[in-house]
Amino acid sequence: MMLKKITTLIVLISLSFLSYGQKTIVEKYGHLSVKGNYMVSEYGDTVQLRGMSLFWSQWMGQYYNSDVVKWLRDDWKCTVIRAAMGVDMGGYIENPDTEQGKVMEVVNAAISKGIYVIIDYHSHEAQKNPKAAERFFSTMAKKYGNIPNIIYEVYNEPLQTTSWNNEIKPYAEAVLKKIRTYDTTNIVVVGTRQWSQLVSEAALNRINDTLVMYTLHFYPGTHKQELRDEAQKALNMGIALFVTEYGTCDASGNSNFSPEETALWYAFLDEHKISYCNWSIADKAETASAIVPGANPYGGWAEYDLTPSGQLVRADMILKNTPIFETLTKSNSEAGKKKKSKK
Repeated sequence: MMLKKITTLIVLISLSFLSYGQKTIVEKYGHLSVKGNYMVSEYGDTVQLRGMSLFWSQWMGQYYNSDVVKWLRDDWKCTVIRAAMGVDMGGYIENPDTEQGKVMEVVNAAISKGIYVIIDYHSHEAQKNPKAAERFFSTMAKKYGNIPNIIYEVYNEPLQTTSWNNEIKPYAEAVLKKIRTYDTTNIVVVGTRQWSQLVSEAALNRINDTLVMYTLHFYPGTHKQELRDEAQKALNMGIALFVTEYGTCDASGNSNFSPEETALWYAFLDEHKISYCNWSIADKAETASAIVPGANPYGGWAEYDLTPSGQLVRADMILKNTPIFETLTKSNSEAGKKKKSKK
């Protein structure tokens, strides 16, 4: 009898929740998965996320806070944020508790604000210390496993000299095994050779997990049609790509602002429903930074606080993501009216 009452209560709570409609992006899409070339929601529709990457955590940790996450969601209309935890050069390897704590603050904020979050192991040589990565992702998956907001990025940008078959893939499989001990439902994104550009190599020798996507990074001042051709080749081979990092300038991050080439990339990504995050929320004096030196570490940025790159990227997200947020607002409004009319 007690079990029956509990079951009835759960059903009533679920119906009450549904009556209010979807309040957040994560409630709209739920657990994400992979189908062919596409990221899809748990309801089967194709999902394209657009958002921002934070900078290396050990150097721009002041932006790893809840206020920034909220501002990016509400003002920039971000549907995803990437916490780029620096691993080397004073990062996680030397200060594991500090850097992991910064990531957790961003992850907790993203969960609270109802957007997706990428837990990024930001390294160029992660395969040299796989045990550290396994330890970190075991902790993250144990804490956040199966929460729908979570996306894992196990290797940011393997170098050109690293082997996909002999180094990157075995490393990723070992880390993935640790994640899957605690989390069997969330997507894992894997970096590819040559600073996450040679995606067709990965397509030739894929990781045996249906929830894996592969990383494509570009900086349009350097990477033009030839890299889009490489991406198209990989797509034709059937894998799913995620642009977890892109700039609006050249690959150095500090010259050749390229809005026209960026527009060509946007068109390609939108055509193929590829999700993307811009590099980066940082006030470093360089072209790729989205905000100017000295910008408020808690968001609230005016137009004059944004660099040309920041203005371009914010405008793209507001244009394309606002309709998604408006459907949530409309859904909630209509659900509220229905609820009110029943009284």
